[in-house]
Amino acid sequence: MNYDDFADLYDHQYDVYRDDLHHYARVAEQAAGPVLEIGSGTGRVTTFLARRGVQVTGLEPSARMIERAQARAAQGGLTVRFVQGEAGTFRLEDRFATVLAPFNALMHLYTPTEQLQALENIHAHLVTGGTFAFDLYVPRFGKPNTVRHEGETFHAPDGSRTDVFLVQRHDKARQHVTTEYHVDTTAPDGTLKRRHYTLTQRYYTRFEMEWLLRCAGFESPRVSGSFQGGPLEEGSEVMVFTTRAL
Repeated sequence: MNYDDFADLYDHQYDVYRDDLHHYARVAEQAAGPVLEIGSGTGRVTTFLARRGVQVTGLEPSARMIERAQARAAQGGLTVRFVQGEAGTFRLEDRFATVLAPFNALMHLYTPTEQLQALENIHAHLVTGGTFAFDLYVPRFGKPNTVRHEGETFHAPDGSRTDVFLVQRHDKARQHVTTEYHVDTTAPDGTLKRRHYTLTQRYYTRFEMEWLLRCAGFESPRVSGSFQGGPLEEGSEVMVFTTRAL
């Protein structure tokens, strides 16, 4: 997905998402050192950490997303460093006490080569014993090839209304799920404008990820089924990983 085009809608969809914030704040504060966030997007997590006094750098591929993040930081009176780059290829002089990859950031790595390259690069930017924490959604999907409206409706000050519809397609052989977003904006005069975005994510199983982490030089991770630390169970919606660089 070209997140430059998607940045405004992304902010509308996820600005109010708070489930993970206190978890990542706890991880960052316990490490007591500089933090790097992979896939920082429009700064939802980055600015939350900065408000709590964490020294945090946000890494994000999309220039437009970084612009939104910088505006969010400025609005809150915060000074936050954002760097444009990708997980597998970024190079920084800094070494971090903690690296975070919230909100499925690693699901934009589509092949084992890309995944291992990114994890090894993250490892190289951590101090020895540094913490790496991230979450992934448990791979369960809605009915495929069916247009769905999941309650995302946004009203603008000018009286227009935006509804988000989606269609998902599941490629089990490659562990890909592709979501096509149809974004309909209806103006007060009834004029309809439709935008279309396509997002492909590569999902993981728990033990696949555990082996990838070990191959990249991390210790065996702690895996939870919630941001509150509960066990990973059949009904869990997220897999929350915490590990350290050996």
